[in-house]
Amino acid sequence: MSAGPDQPPDRVDADVLPLHPAARDDADTDARAPLRMLPPAEYDRVGIVLVSRSRALAQATLHLAVGLLTGPAPAPVAAVGRDAEGVVAAARQVDEGVGVALLCDLDETAHELVALLERAEELALPFPIRFCDAPLVEGAVPAIATAAAGGDLAAVVEAAEDAYRVRKTDNHHRPPV
Repeated sequence: MSAGPDQPPDRVDADVLPLHPAARDDADTDARAPLRMLPPAEYDRVGIVLVSRSRALAQATLHLAVGLLTGPAPAPVAAVGRDAEGVVAAARQVDEGVGVALLCDLDETAHELVALLERAEELALPFPIRFCDAPLVEGAVPAIATAAAGGDLAAVVEAAEDAYRVRKTDNHHRPPV
């Protein structure tokens, strides 16, 4: 079924990174693949979409964050470039019915995501869906861990946004100017 000019397409070939990629040759590391979900958990989890101007950065962030998990299976996570159709498709794919959190890299990408959220109903985005005002890498790790542990959407967003409060160095040991 084809979508009309004002309707989102039924299926978009989005740049969605699988949680556990199938074995493949090293030369084909950037191949497109659909998101494959892990076996259903005992509870639905918040889905997370990592959006970046550089799809490779979003993918690397996903691999890093999921690789750091030591507990439960990761929540559904997608890594995409910033094109609107890819973001919409990824949000739909990771939605388990309890919410979707969006994280991004740069302010330009953030403005595009906020504009998409303003058209959420028109684009048939999952509900609820929230934008996380957080740094991509530092926010993704706690957001994915919180979602994997079963946190609700508010907890996932708060975990991501708390990344702004994390200091990388002690205030008493500032580098010389």
